Amino acid sequence: MNKTDFDDFNQVISAVGELYGKPVGEFAISLWWNALSGYDLKAVQEALSRHVRNPDNGQFMPKPADVVRMMQGSTQDSALSAWAKVDRAVRAIGPYESVAFDDPLIHCVLNEMGGWIQLCQKDNEEWPFVAKEFENRYRGYKARNVTPEYPPKLIGMYEAHNAKEGFKVAPPMLIGNSEQAKLTMRHGSTMPTLGMVRASELIDNAPPRLVDAVAA
Repeated sequence: MNKTDFDDFNQVISAVGELYGKPVGEFAISLWWNALSGYDLKAVQEALSRHVRNPDNGQFMPKPADVVRMMQGSTQDSALSAWAKVDRAVRAIGPYESVAFDDPLIHCVLNEMGGWIQLCQKDNEEWPFVAKEFENRYRGYKARNVTPEYPPKLIGMYEAHNAKEGFKVAPPMLIGNSEQAKLTMRHGSTMPTLGMVRASELIDNAPPRLVDAVAA
């Protein structure tokens, strides 16, 4: 959140206090703000709503830590689900084909981690650490409810090689919901990114494959 969100945040916390019959004073609001200002306002509202509906402890006035726990729990679930999708794609497709996921945050995170080719070259010993890094990065974006600029697709060895040689390339494999994956591609940035640069450096040993472009 930023300073322009403070008034709305104040109203939300005050409303929660009224619901529990515990007015929230100015000093308490400042404590709430300091604890939660690093999160997105919508995420805070959703977490408070889940707390109110919680049959186990929803009868108690929440504390900032309760809200953080709610948000982290939901972001962890999302991160684990996203990683499962990535893990399956790595094992089923491998580094040669380009891919586009139905979740743009996956593109953001994998691009930051070096790109698709580099990910697929990790060995079994590295894999648990790669998974943990992915989950932490993904949860950070999810908690803030932001999606930074990301590449429309994650480049595989075939496309990197063919593009470098001036040949036509095939469209990427669509992972997950195909329509959502197409939206991910449509809204992605075509500006060069670190992950793409690294990918191009890794294709020298890739087997050449000349392909004709086909409709996505």
